[in-house]
Amino acid sequence: VVTVRLQDGRTFPGVVEHVDQRSDLATVRIQCSGLPTLRMGRSSDLRVGEFVIALGSPLALSNTVTAGVVSSTHRASEEIGLRGRDINYIQTDAAITFGNSGGPLVNLDGEAIGINSMKVTAGISFAIPIDHAKEFLKRIAEPGGEKAGRGGVFFGADGAKGRSKQYLGITMLTLTPDIIGELQRRSPTFPANVRSGILVWKVIRGSPAHAGGISPGDVITHINGKEIKSSNDVYDILAQQLPLLTITVFRDGQTLTVKVQPVTQR
Repeated sequence: VVTVRLQDGRTFPGVVEHVDQRSDLATVRIQCSGLPTLRMGRSSDLRVGEFVIALGSPLALSNTVTAGVVSSTHRASEEIGLRGRDINYIQTDAAITFGNSGGPLVNLDGEAIGINSMKVTAGISFAIPIDHAKEFLKRIAEPGGEKAGRGGVFFGADGAKGRSKQYLGITMLTLTPDIIGELQRRSPTFPANVRSGILVWKVIRGSPAHAGGISPGDVITHINGKEIKSSNDVYDILAQQLPLLTITVFRDGQTLTVKVQPVTQR
């Protein structure tokens, strides 16, 4: 159960019914009627050079709007270090701040053509194409895709249903050499000696990672002494069902060690 806060200040308990960790999408049901909707467009019609607008509420600042230009409509997940996702992301320079992901990316016709996902650095942001989200909604609406018992349906990294998995509560981005070089050029606080790791893009409030002290923007380099070179390394460690993880992170030029107790979801 999560708490959903509407623009007018009302809050409702929400039930997470379906989760697709491969693409970082979920459906949440609340008991409320008369809510406004945003028309969904077709991300397949999007062209490089089009103007887009990112909406969201970063740092609790509601109705924040940024504008940008589409740089790519088919940036493969492997290109940005997101292995196993098989998604062609929309790349734009519309500013997305930590905590702002999940808001719509709209075209100048007011149609949602993407879901803001992550920022690598200033001027480089990515959104999940709305066509991919439509496929997710179609899949969970099919026979066998409806909610199943307590906790709803879970889709794992390979897109298949699963019922048990260790949970940290973070969204990760594998730091490829190209991404590391770009971060070092654009951010004076990014450590020069980092050669690999994962960037923590989002931390779910109340999650094990949040309780352990991990913050958005942290770079995870080691877990239990093992060097982390990609998000797959993190998934491999979680598959061991360990009760406690000792995580080394870079934050604001400092090396820190935090301890996190993963939760097993069933």
